[in-house]
Amino acid sequence: MTEPLRPSDPPPTGTHARPRRSPAIPIGITGGVIVVLAVGGLLIGRAESKVNKVALTASAKPVTVTTAKAATYRATRMYVGTLEPWVAASVGPQFISAYVDTVLVRPGAVVKRNEVLATLDCRNASATNQAVAMQARAIDSEQKAIADEAARLRTLLDGGFVSANESEQKTAMSEAQEAQLLSQKAKMQNAALEVSDCVLRAPFDGEVATRSEDPGGFVRPGTPIVSIVDRSIVRVTGYAPEIDFEVVKAGTPVVVHVLGTGADIPATIARRAPSADPGSRTVHFEIDIPDPRRSLPVDATGEIRIQVGEPVSATELPLYAAAIQGERAVLFVVEGDVAHSRAFQVKGEVGGSLYLDPKLAPGSRVVVEGRALLEEGDRVAAKTDALAATSPGPEMGDKGATP
Repeated sequence: MTEPLRPSDPPPTGTHARPRRSPAIPIGITGGVIVVLAVGGLLIGRAESKVNKVALTASAKPVTVTTAKAATYRATRMYVGTLEPWVAASVGPQFISAYVDTVLVRPGAVVKRNEVLATLDCRNASATNQAVAMQARAIDSEQKAIADEAARLRTLLDGGFVSANESEQKTAMSEAQEAQLLSQKAKMQNAALEVSDCVLRAPFDGEVATRSEDPGGFVRPGTPIVSIVDRSIVRVTGYAPEIDFEVVKAGTPVVVHVLGTGADIPATIARRAPSADPGSRTVHFEIDIPDPRRSLPVDATGEIRIQVGEPVSATELPLYAAAIQGERAVLFVVEGDVAHSRAFQVKGEVGGSLYLDPKLAPGSRVVVEGRALLEEGDRVAAKTDALAATSPGPEMGDKGATP
């Protein structure tokens, strides 16, 4: 019978001892599982908290509103016009073709009447003029000699010293030479015109607008070298449709907005064409604006505004607050926290303002942003459009722009 081992006895030889398990491993695994489950539970709870369990139709929709303002509207007509100089001229040769010798001015230069602007190389024309002048001088001397001889023959005719036929021939020769002299003088005047065409002068007081040629360029009759404009009076020309024939009659007050300077200039219509253009069916009219300081640009654009009709009461809104359908504007009016779709008659518009029938009470809150997502009766969470509330509106309206 085998005796049990005592604690003090050494382990038996030839036998493998079984290792003892550490309790930390199962504890660690259990703790990890608990942590994973806790984190998963937290993530699930967080995800469920983000789910909106309220129907979208029952929640208030965020919109931006503005307050309608009382205003006065007066219909206007607007036409696009052109600022033109009172007088304009393109300066260049009229009779000869030649090379440009000098150009003495550049755009912006102020010139006086008869001031030299440019010269041409006209040596050939000058030589031709001198040759014609010498020929005319020779014919003149010859004609005088023949005329004196014819006069002497007429004195001898009474005494019978010469025949009548000889006297008449000398007289005819004198008249022929005189006619030839006149013809040569005409040629000399033509040559003188060509010579004078070589010096180009300003036709009036004004300013140089353009410079088209430089020294060395070749020009022909009708080729402009420089152009001159007179801006002491600016003509604003415009075209109105034939239905506005009475609107643009002479004496009508207007306001011209110059796009180049941003200035608004009050003026009156100076003249109007008595008939419409057959092609475009538009009526030409002009406005004269004195400009002694020559501050307005010419060949530029100006907007011509004419007030028509009488001022009427209206309600003003930003133009983007409504959808315009013909003569009606559809918009959303906020009453309490509910948006209602309403339609009102359009009086007119100008700039960024819309003028509606005063049936839309001033002080009403109108949706300006978020209209596309609204339907009749939707609940809204409104905030005020600060920009629309602080921006001043114009005092008159514009019924429409007419080219």
